[in-house]
Amino acid sequence: MVPLSVLDLSPIVELGTAADAFRHTLDLAQHAERWGYKRFWLAEHHNMPGIASAATAVLIGHVGAGTTTIRIGSGGIMLPNHAPLQVAEQFGTLASLFPGRVDLGLGRAPGTDHAAAYALRRTLNTNPDAFPQDVMEVMDFFRAPQPGQAVRAVPGAGLSVPIWILGSSTFGAQVAAALGLPFAFASHFAPALLDEASRIYRERFTPSEQLPQPHLMLGVNVVAAGTDDEARFLASSGRQSFAALRAGRPIPLPPPSKEWQRDPAEASGLSQPTRVSFVGSPETVRAQMADFVDRTNADELIVVSHIYDHQARLRSYDIAIH
Repeated sequence: MVPLSVLDLSPIVELGTAADAFRHTLDLAQHAERWGYKRFWLAEHHNMPGIASAATAVLIGHVGAGTTTIRIGSGGIMLPNHAPLQVAEQFGTLASLFPGRVDLGLGRAPGTDHAAAYALRRTLNTNPDAFPQDVMEVMDFFRAPQPGQAVRAVPGAGLSVPIWILGSSTFGAQVAAALGLPFAFASHFAPALLDEASRIYRERFTPSEQLPQPHLMLGVNVVAAGTDDEARFLASSGRQSFAALRAGRPIPLPPPSKEWQRDPAEASGLSQPTRVSFVGSPETVRAQMADFVDRTNADELIVVSHIYDHQARLRSYDIAIH
């Protein structure tokens, strides 16, 4: 099996609090470190009652302080919401606190709805279509300072912070390939263009100082439990949450429900899956993951587990890697 990493949204469960979510995030990161996961990434989302990781860099610092070896980072920072200098300073700070452990994943989606996007960006003159130029500006701030340079990232300048491009389309694949950066594809919630984006990324990849050859990481949902039936029951929390999000009514992560044990996409006969998900017993999930890696030639998988009960979520991540 290829290396596995964790993508955590620091979920706020129904009747839970953000403080609970942060304690569970750190506990998961500490377990993931012991189990051998390669990275622990947190995602930037805003105005979502079920996601506590809005202040992503702050939460990465919390996880870094409670761990020692696992790589920590963003999956990702939504770059149009921030000035490139600010991003370089934040991750320069993290890299100074936790040297050799920090990844900076960058995306161009807002990570929220239109109203919250406006609230975030009203003081920024940003254009999501300028994403490649903004990425290069971040990269420039991490380079060694040049004589006469008017603006420097302090801390940040001269530090080695690996940059990743995140995406769910061919656009991100093209940017990652052109800049010679690793690419993380969001197949855990938008797999439609997975094959095309993977092909474009590999065929057009240009080696860089950071990366001599392409590195493709794919997002997958995993809900693993003792039996297939138990796992399908646990997965019903994520199904309810995803359905509410698609309907424009995001909610805290609800408890599992027997009414949602079957995936609505399966029930409706949809041929095109809306997410890449592996749900079942240890044997079922391991076989599904192995088949997916064989089909896609992924270099790494990053695992999301939307599970209401924290102990059940820990168990799922334990099963996925062992």
